Amino acid sequence: MAGGFSRIALGAAMLVASAILPARAETTLRAAMFAGVSGIDPIWTTATITAYHGAMVYDTLFGVDAKDKPQPQMVDRWTVSPDQLTWEFHLRPGLTWSDWAPVSARDCVASLKRWAARDSAGQMLMDRLLAFTVVDADTFRIQLKEPFGLLLESLAKTGTPLAFMMREQEAMVDPQAQIKVAIGSGPFVFRAEDWNPGNRAVYVKNPRYVPRAEPPSGMAGGKVVKVDRVELLSLPDAQTAHAALIKGEIDFLEAVSLDLLQTLKVPGVTVDVFSPAGYRGVLRMNHLQPPFDNPKARQAMMWLVDQEAYMSAVIGDPAFWSTCGAIFACGSSMESKVGVEWVAGHSVEKARALFKEAGYDGRPVVVLDPTDTAWFHAMAQVTAGLLKSAGVNVQIVAMDWATMMQRRANKAAPEQGGWNIFHTGYNGSNIMGPAGFSHMPANCEKAWFGWPCDAKLESLRAAWAAASPAQRPAIMDQVQARNFEVGVVLPVGQWTPPVAYRSNLSGWVKMPDIIPFWGVEKK
Repeated sequence: MAGGFSRIALGAAMLVASAILPARAETTLRAAMFAGVSGIDPIWTTATITAYHGAMVYDTLFGVDAKDKPQPQMVDRWTVSPDQLTWEFHLRPGLTWSDWAPVSARDCVASLKRWAARDSAGQMLMDRLLAFTVVDADTFRIQLKEPFGLLLESLAKTGTPLAFMMREQEAMVDPQAQIKVAIGSGPFVFRAEDWNPGNRAVYVKNPRYVPRAEPPSGMAGGKVVKVDRVELLSLPDAQTAHAALIKGEIDFLEAVSLDLLQTLKVPGVTVDVFSPAGYRGVLRMNHLQPPFDNPKARQAMMWLVDQEAYMSAVIGDPAFWSTCGAIFACGSSMESKVGVEWVAGHSVEKARALFKEAGYDGRPVVVLDPTDTAWFHAMAQVTAGLLKSAGVNVQIVAMDWATMMQRRANKAAPEQGGWNIFHTGYNGSNIMGPAGFSHMPANCEKAWFGWPCDAKLESLRAAWAAASPAQRPAIMDQVQARNFEVGVVLPVGQWTPPVAYRSNLSGWVKMPDIIPFWGVEKK
């Protein structure tokens, strides 16, 4: 009886203590991103901000570590047959969706099929696929008709779209349509009720997520969440965003304005570089609609591009940018020097002559201008000026980033809601090269927005994927030469943008393409 009274007394004391001591305050990290989260389907779109969302909510079978090596993430173990044709994957135990349902092999197979319908590396996988087979609740098999040496790299890649695993019911949605629900098995839970598309997206720590035991490394290892809540915000006015960071109203600023960089050199703020490989700006042309249905007009656009003008407008400070005509980052292992003469040879006269050869008839060329996204707004303005200098009738259409994400998928004529040119960017580091780079395919209706169609380029991409590492540089030269002949990827410069954050944040996991918020601690 005495022991019982002791337990009662102890319980009463704990209740009194809990009433006196304050509850632990919720830790919220507010991050101003380069654009607002306007869509929640990271398979349907290659928008980087939606990939950030995907990395918060979903997980991948494999993840690329800091040394660019694929490591198991949702997978516990796997086997491959001696002929490299049969791969069997076993999920790690205890994986659940945030609605408490277990993750199954059926979910993963459905997710792989949907991802492969949209992704360039996934399409290469499907070309070699014999069958996906669900073996049991936690095991699935990939059987190939011929070896695909980039299989694990494809499943692990950070270039958009990533091979995020979704519940079967979302994964069964037509890949050409967008999912409406975001329930994942990743480190955060998306709060749909707090989402203001294009302005604010809210994520809370997933209490059901069990991180891997390994230390975090890129997209691999343990994704340990150390804050309770993350808000991804859009603050398109640079002065407002910088002032908010200095005052501590936000914790992280992705798109630092170099014109205002000096204002961030104050106590409590840290300026850093998360992606040393840098970013590439790109001008995307619509191959389905005049005038860029004609390769001569696409070549005209290449000679019209003035990378110094673009980078001066987009970044300003030359310490942070360079001209670079290669498809992949200058200075990287993927860089090719073939066919880049147009960068130094920028010529309005040559562009004007090529537009004439293409039969340009004076119709308006519609340039999409996302005014709430500083980098791409500046690019659109430069492009409009360059086109006018070559005698082209330009119609610049202002809109927000979210609207542009929708409109660029429209294949209609520009006057009927379509487009001729839009701008975006991509990370200069890419372990998948032309095989997994979403902008690169020229497989017609299956290609990325702009829908280029060129059998020779597709053949070269396939040859690169099948080649040995020693053979790939020579094939990459051929890929790049053909790219500029047909006008698929047109870079407008390379830059290394800094980010800034409050100095009480630590534990950042730095990687290309994704800014993750797991591992980050706010003191």
